[in-house]
Amino acid sequence: MADPVADQLVKISTATITMQLLKRGIRRCSIEGAAPLKDGYDRVAGPAFTIRFVPMREDLSTPASYAGSGTLREAIDATPAGAIMVADARADGTCGTLGDILAARLVAKGAKAFVSDGAVRDAKDIHPTGLKVYCQGTVAPPSIHALHFVGHSEVIGCGGVMVVPGDMLVCDGDGAVCIPQALAEDVARDGLEQELFETYVQERVAGGAEVTGLYPPNDETLKAFEVWRAERTD
Repeated sequence: MADPVADQLVKISTATITMQLLKRGIRRCSIEGAAPLKDGYDRVAGPAFTIRFVPMREDLSTPASYAGSGTLREAIDATPAGAIMVADARADGTCGTLGDILAARLVAKGAKAFVSDGAVRDAKDIHPTGLKVYCQGTVAPPSIHALHFVGHSEVIGCGGVMVVPGDMLVCDGDGAVCIPQALAEDVARDGLEQELFETYVQERVAGGAEVTGLYPPNDETLKAFEVWRAERTD
């Protein structure tokens, strides 16, 4: 199902989005530790589907726990198409909260990306699945080495950011940003306007213009921008 807000947000850089959120009083929006697992991903945007881990406990965090009820496997199978899975891994980079098999299943479910403040494993085999992954990096041990899965579809903290199910995530080469659901439409609208203005600024700078009075713009710059916009054919 098409998501018009996500379709707009995917055209806007995370750098622009953080500025738009700052103007609205939101400073904690960029997820710490969530970097692209490999270079070259296209930007992606979609609603958050959250999962949560707590510290492992030796009697519960065993290989047998993978087959019980309320497992990460069930959360993977419940992921809606078009969503971005966001994992609260307690910023623990000593174990992997995703491997190649679960990554392949997320792709089959239609998930757009996986974001974690922890690490993943099986990176070499995750890449061919096509899943975009943003995390601390890669390690060998499984999640139960240090973490225990406890639930999905609830409010989480990921990389210092509160993520509410349904919030919009945008991920690109600079990382992953969370947009409160109630602000997403306005951020998309004004973010596109900011990106257009910055295209104009880049053209002026390339032509030798000084940035003083250009960025941020004075009244003269704003008038010139409107003329430039009116002359555009694309």
